[in-house]
Amino acid sequence: MPSGRLAEPTDLALDGLLGPTGPHILRAMSAAQEYLHGRSNADLLRAVGEEVASVPQVEHLGRDFLAGSLRGGAVPDLLAGRGLFFITEDGKLFLDCTSGHYQMTWGYNHPDLNAAVVSALQQGVVWDDHTSIPGNPVKRLAYKLVELANPTDPGLPDCDPAGVLADPSALNTVLLHVCTGSVACGAALKITLGHYWRAKSQHGDPAIIVLDGNYHGTDMCAQRLRGMWPQLFGGLEVVPVQPNDEAELRRAFAERGERVAGFWAEPIMMNREAIWVRPEYLQAARALCDDVGALLTVDEIQTGFWVPEVFMFHQAGLRPDMVVVGKGMTAGFHPLSALLCRRELDFLETYDAISTNGHTPLPAYVALCSIALIESRREQIARMGALLEQRLRELAAEFPGLIAGAQGKGLLSGLKFRRVADALAFHAGSVERGLWTRVHAYHEGHSTVLTKFALVVDEQAVNFTATVFRELLARL
Repeated sequence: MPSGRLAEPTDLALDGLLGPTGPHILRAMSAAQEYLHGRSNADLLRAVGEEVASVPQVEHLGRDFLAGSLRGGAVPDLLAGRGLFFITEDGKLFLDCTSGHYQMTWGYNHPDLNAAVVSALQQGVVWDDHTSIPGNPVKRLAYKLVELANPTDPGLPDCDPAGVLADPSALNTVLLHVCTGSVACGAALKITLGHYWRAKSQHGDPAIIVLDGNYHGTDMCAQRLRGMWPQLFGGLEVVPVQPNDEAELRRAFAERGERVAGFWAEPIMMNREAIWVRPEYLQAARALCDDVGALLTVDEIQTGFWVPEVFMFHQAGLRPDMVVVGKGMTAGFHPLSALLCRRELDFLETYDAISTNGHTPLPAYVALCSIALIESRREQIARMGALLEQRLRELAAEFPGLIAGAQGKGLLSGLKFRRVADALAFHAGSVERGLWTRVHAYHEGHSTVLTKFALVVDEQAVNFTATVFRELLARL
């Protein structure tokens, strides 16, 4: 028996594992893949919204056993995808304007990343391992993240940490054994509170100032920052302030003084209608934190790996104490997140913040590949972000009665409608037309249709989207 093989080989063929109708589903999937790979992006754009005749109709599984929040669906489920495009189980072709759930940095099944995964496996890179034996890809990713976070510090391109480790203001320590952004944010929150109790506990209960509409994860502590679970928390004041309202921010700090433990912000608030938090506001928050000895945390789970600099805080000229990244780091291959902090804040024990699948060599290698792609396409990423901003501003100017303004920055963007009903109607129309967008209309005052294109987006796709948006707006 060959080494490493099962004593009794098991049939792991995809068509068998997909259930009784598996062979039929696999044929439909193969036909969808053949269609996607056999056409240029320009041809696919012309066919967006149409049913693909070559994809056979089969009986797919329902969502009966999924959680109640996921049993419904606006469209049939995904069958196959390539780049910006996917085909649903009923054979309809879509243009994905949101990168899956905002995490597919390079779209669906990027060929370079697919090849990199196969090559890495052949060369011995393992899927996962124990936290205590992280392996070279994990260590190299930590080096790379520190290099990107501190572009002016010497040494790191040659793996010489002497320069950046001696800088007390540098983001030179990486917590990388966390899968999800929720766990990484939880670690940052623990450090914020731990730092307060070590340095400033004599001032009373700590306060954390956050932006109203924030989204820093789904565990209960992170959800407390957005107003949930008040009955379960004591000894911590959460202070929501409106983004970009510097006067309110200054009042919040002045009223609490030394009790402020930290300030948290996302550069673009994708959970609040893609609001761009302006650099001058973040710089004011930095100065206020310095005045009272509070920590400033930037949550880049959404923005990280979606800008030419990789980290968006550089665009604000900001010096944070901690930065959280996730989502796009591994381009959707496997969840992997990280917390970057100053070395003096590295006081958590090994199991204070951890995911079981934390130190993951293969996903870390994919993250390195994704970063390399970003570095090789920085000019293209910046150009497409600027073009999308321009097109959305043009639409806002053309339809001022419908649109209050264009939101966001770069590829993280949105159209803010004046009326919720119009936002919902526009979103329904875009999905019907084959453009997969999202809409924020579930909180009072929210009326924004969101986009977050994968980094493979080109000028044709941006202009096509703007043209379809214009047609939909003209009908409202």
